[in-house]
Amino acid sequence: MNNQRVAIFIDGSNLYHNLKRFDIKIRFEDIIKKIETKRKVIDVFYYTALLDKSINEEKYKEHKRFLDKIKKIPNFHVVLCNLRKVVLPDGSIDFAIKGDDVYLATDLIKGSYEDLYDVAIIVSGDADFIPAINLVRKNGKKVISAFFPKSSSYLLRNCCDGSINLRKALNKK
Repeated sequence: MNNQRVAIFIDGSNLYHNLKRFDIKIRFEDIIKKIETKRKVIDVFYYTALLDKSINEEKYKEHKRFLDKIKKIPNFHVVLCNLRKVVLPDGSIDFAIKGDDVYLATDLIKGSYEDLYDVAIIVSGDADFIPAINLVRKNGKKVISAFFPKSSSYLLRNCCDGSINLRKALNKK
């Protein structure tokens, strides 16, 4: 095994919606093992928000149980962000997780400057991370983009040292 230290930063909403879109059912422990196969994973950060209990108490409890379960994975950190309710023009309600990108970028940069990892793997498709990635790379760290097809910015993948197609990686037996 390579002695490089790896930290994985997961945009929870991005991962959830893409697993659902591609009908991939997999345990989180197995996701981590398939994302990084050669180096030591020292930390995993998962950015999400609790669901709104007043809208659907059963879904809220199910989500809370899920988060409690993944918190038990060694070196796994759930970072709770804000959930904002949005009323759509037709009167229906939607929700948006707010602050997750800022928390992820902050943790990515902080870990780089505190020398907490050698390689960062970002599970997201958001090009907003490019300035943070450039700063981390300038600080001598490697960054890998773990992405799903058609939901990831080419610019994001292009600014990284490497990339992992999660649809292919997670479907391998």
